[in-house]
Amino acid sequence: MHNRLKTKFLGFEVKSPLVLPAGIMDMSFSGLDISAKNGAGIVTSKSLTLEQRSGYKGPVVAEFESGLLNAMGLCNPGIVDGLAEVNEFKERSDTPVIVSVFATNVDDFLELTNHVNKSRGDFLELNLSCPNVYDEFGIPLASSKDEVFKIVKAVKRVSKLPVIAKLSPNVLSITEIALAAEEAGADALCLINTVGPGMLIDTKMVKPVLFNKFGGLSGPCIKPIALKLIYQAYSAVDIPIIGMGGVCTGEDAIEMIMAGATLIGVGTAVHFRGIEVFNKINEEIIQFMDENGFNELSEIPKLEKLK
Repeated sequence: MHNRLKTKFLGFEVKSPLVLPAGIMDMSFSGLDISAKNGAGIVTSKSLTLEQRSGYKGPVVAEFESGLLNAMGLCNPGIVDGLAEVNEFKERSDTPVIVSVFATNVDDFLELTNHVNKSRGDFLELNLSCPNVYDEFGIPLASSKDEVFKIVKAVKRVSKLPVIAKLSPNVLSITEIALAAEEAGADALCLINTVGPGMLIDTKMVKPVLFNKFGGLSGPCIKPIALKLIYQAYSAVDIPIIGMGGVCTGEDAIEMIMAGATLIGVGTAVHFRGIEVFNKINEEIIQFMDENGFNELSEIPKLEKLK
């Protein structure tokens, strides 16, 4: 990896600013490992719940003109088996791992945190924002600044790892939510999760394409939304941001940095450009830096913060 891509994040120096987000690869050490070997600076587990979840029946993913629609249903092996995969990965790699967890109340988040404290994970991500499980769990927790504050505050009291709050784009004021997470003690923010939910229709069968009917949008179509929300959050908080949403190229990654992101999540692009996408984007970032006279990532300018 090119030394010019090294990035500092919460006490770590990572080889690249690119992050494998939660839910992109299967929850296995090999999925994390292949992402790290192909240029991801940090990898993230699937969002783990206390018990195993099989997720929704298929089809769970559909491609359309400018992105993907998915409703996986938070399928995961559960916190114990998921952390076993994280631990096995850490035996083979020095790439930092974000352990992502999902729950709907403080007590369950605290129980998940206690499990993560005993693992070899490097960061704890609180997934407060999944839009694909409305029918089961209601509106995402990240829609309420009070809920975000309460959960982050409680987790910070017990977590041995830096805490990252993953936020939803489907809110009235991302600024209020971001500030609530920061005031509660979050060490960093991650945004955005998928937009929606939305729907696609099979016109021959006259039925929704996804079995679950509705799913979250990802891919190039949501990049303008992501950039706007990341920029608003960056203007409001002083903690680092993992920015994601529609990043497929080095140019997209540069936009995220300029909008205020410290690290950049690359998810749906794995579908479009293959697992090699991390190395490809790393090379494209270096090309941009060469063409514009930047020696280090830190020299790339950010937008002036909103007043």
